Amino acid sequence: MKRTISRRDAISTVGATGLAALAGCAGGGSSGGDEADVRAAWVYISEVGDLGWSWAHNEGRKAVDEEFDWLETDYTESVAPGDSERVFRQYANDGYDIIFGCTFEYQDPMATVAADNPDTLFEHNTGYVTRENMGRYMGRVYEARYLAGQAAGMVTEANSLGYVAAFPIPEVIRGINAFALGAASVNDEASVKVRWTNSWFDPPTESEAANALIDEGVDVMAQHQDSPAALTAAADADIWATGYDAPMQEQAGDNYLTSPIWHWEEFYGPTVQSVNDGTWESDAYWEGLDSGICSLDDWGPEVPQDVQESVGETESAIVNDDLDVWSGSAFEGESDEFLFQEMSSYVENVEGSVPQ
Repeated sequence: MKRTISRRDAISTVGATGLAALAGCAGGGSSGGDEADVRAAWVYISEVGDLGWSWAHNEGRKAVDEEFDWLETDYTESVAPGDSERVFRQYANDGYDIIFGCTFEYQDPMATVAADNPDTLFEHNTGYVTRENMGRYMGRVYEARYLAGQAAGMVTEANSLGYVAAFPIPEVIRGINAFALGAASVNDEASVKVRWTNSWFDPPTESEAANALIDEGVDVMAQHQDSPAALTAAADADIWATGYDAPMQEQAGDNYLTSPIWHWEEFYGPTVQSVNDGTWESDAYWEGLDSGICSLDDWGPEVPQDVQESVGETESAIVNDDLDVWSGSAFEGESDEFLFQEMSSYVENVEGSVPQ
């Protein structure tokens, strides 16, 4: 098929032949018809049915695909970082106007491909590198983590909270620290135990880590992975559980507390619109609760009303700039640059130290 000329003057007309060359990678369709003004592609680290990170990004893709009749979208899932350069390059060669890379490890491969394809736009999720044709985006989901931590601090009876974490990078450390500070804001005896999996999507390892924490006596479970495995383990042990990325009440049942969740369409919508309008610019998007990019999920069926009300008041304070999550901690007054890419140690009520 052939595509129409994009409204973005910087992009040349390129004949598209589809993604047949991406043999072995699962792809998604589009609602753009035979022609589209803008063609956008997403690349995911895990399968879109993971009920976590990639699922949430793909929900954002689907939302903008349905909203704009001038937009054609596609995606490739379960792309290992070592294979991502090939996938990015294929999308660029096939004439896609903008490519979204949805994991930290895609940063350097995307930057390499962006340098070789100045007429293609790129957006990298969670990283810190930008180019003239490559932006970066993330949300301050640590604000929602703080709220989940506050809820955890109110329902715990053991004063011991568990956290199954992926990689010891600033993004994940931020979340752990915000969760711990939220708990400490309502319970000065609450502490957080962390177990690292060194993977984004490995349900068996996540379950093993969660069960190890349960054996150590935690009675609330949190996690930062792409699957709900830690919540399932918590439900099996009859303790409270809070997830991440997506609604996870189905996995935790009556033990569900809540989850910090993403609404990526809040970023993807304006971004593809700017490509269509010819106004896209490389920037560093990092908005919080007030923007709608992230939020807390609905409360679980057994969460006490006083917990819901207290957390709701805190959420309002954060949204209205009356509360800084980091106030009173070792990170009070730190710059956004530090918080985003340099945080490498725990707050006081997290046990142990960050692996080197």
